[in-house]
Amino acid sequence: MTKTDYQGQIVHALSGFYYVEEAQSHQRYETRARGQFRKTKTSPLVGDYVRFIADHDREGLITEVLPRKNQLQRPPVANVDLAFLVVSVKEPSISPKLLDRFLAYLAYEGIEVVLYFSKLDLLSEDEEKEAAAFMALYQDIGYKVFRSDALDLADLESLSQDQTMVVVGQSGVGKSTLLNRLLPELDLETAEVSKSLGRGRHTTRDVQLHDLLGGKFLDTPGFSSIDLPDMEAAELTGCFPDIAAYAPACKFRGCLHLKEPKCAVKAALAEGEIAESRYASYSQLLDELANRKPKY
Repeated sequence: MTKTDYQGQIVHALSGFYYVEEAQSHQRYETRARGQFRKTKTSPLVGDYVRFIADHDREGLITEVLPRKNQLQRPPVANVDLAFLVVSVKEPSISPKLLDRFLAYLAYEGIEVVLYFSKLDLLSEDEEKEAAAFMALYQDIGYKVFRSDALDLADLESLSQDQTMVVVGQSGVGKSTLLNRLLPELDLETAEVSKSLGRGRHTTRDVQLHDLLGGKFLDTPGFSSIDLPDMEAAELTGCFPDIAAYAPACKFRGCLHLKEPKCAVKAALAEGEIAESRYASYSQLLDELANRKPKY
């Protein structure tokens, strides 16, 4: 039987089968991976762009995994364009350093971030004012911010076109709740936050991309804690856009913005142009990179 060469994106992986959406027709093909991938210990991932051959019964064989933009381990997905980073304002409360850690990691991986603040209905009036000021800080930095009590899907359409999207964030912040809101047909199980541990339980087990607002949305919440990638200390500045904005004016090239003289970042911090919480997160991550044990 004659087979045809195609290109497409893996949208589902299950029991050794990879379901690929062909780029032109958007038809889905059931494929397997060539044996050569086992030899090179390469596993195709949901989100991968691939070349494959297939017959008219829409069954085929993946012949090549195209170069990846990035790759996440939890969940196993490649070529992520946009992340919805879910931050709860209560139960669990906001941890600025954990939030900034997520943001730095996603920036390093080249993933655009939308901040989604959840559980605003649990706040008192005074707590609402504090949360609004916190959200405004990140909005002023340049992050796109959405609230759980005012989410309009129409506002997401311009962001989601042709994007591969995931939901990430600390356990118990409402990731599955957001996914159910965006993709109600999934009816994902949600879990209460543990009173003793202060965090939620992982509740989802499958990995598949679904059509949403002109893009592809992963139906599995992503990692709840992260290790920093293998970056150099000097690369961390670029992961903090508010710090990176002032870094070119530093006197010394490669300034780490600690104790160097004539540091424009430190001057901006002193003037209140950079938030102290953000600089504290940057300093902590920089210290972690400096003291990181080598991997062998």
